Amino acid sequence: MLEYKEYGWKEELNASHGYLLPVLRSLLSKEKNRSILDVGCGSGFIANQLIAEGFSVYGTDASREGVELAQQKNPGRFFVQDIASKELPAELKNIAFDTIISTEVVEHLYDPRGYIAFCREILMKNGGGEIILSTPYHGYLKNLVMALTGTLDNHFTVLWDGGHIKFWSRKTLTALLEEAGFKVTAFRGAGRCPYLWKSMFLKGEIR
Repeated sequence: MLEYKEYGWKEELNASHGYLLPVLRSLLSKEKNRSILDVGCGSGFIANQLIAEGFSVYGTDASREGVELAQQKNPGRFFVQDIASKELPAELKNIAFDTIISTEVVEHLYDPRGYIAFCREILMKNGGGEIILSTPYHGYLKNLVMALTGTLDNHFTVLWDGGHIKFWSRKTLTALLEEAGFKVTAFRGAGRCPYLWKSMFLKGEIR
């Protein structure tokens, strides 16, 4: 197993993902999404925002520093977990999660299929549910614009410690979910203008 490294979770770093929140909210409802697990919650910015709005959310992350920051606002809601272990923390094993959210995580993982299988197992244990993922958006028009403006090297940089190792399009992320038995029910772009989005959301359902 590769050693996990801390890359300095800070509240303002996660707050920079605030543009994701309105789109995520549009994909959630308190009636249907009653028990939410945020996998890869970082310092808990998004999870804590949702808790403040009345959602029931728990979060896990491999970063002990991130979890400690998250706990400052909502103690008892956040736990350290290595996704590669395929095991939820003991405190969460008996909670019937009907929804998993995971924002800006899948692009950092060496084993995205294992990660989706892990999420699927959590939901199926409780009769199924929904998964909502976000990841930086990659599409033909956006990549063409970056090529023409000379920003491809910056966007696809290999010099960022702890950076992105996989680059997802709507088609490939849909395929990842469908391979695991999810039916994709929604797509949303987030940030910037259409087709040049910063990120994208896919929602999948499994029963």
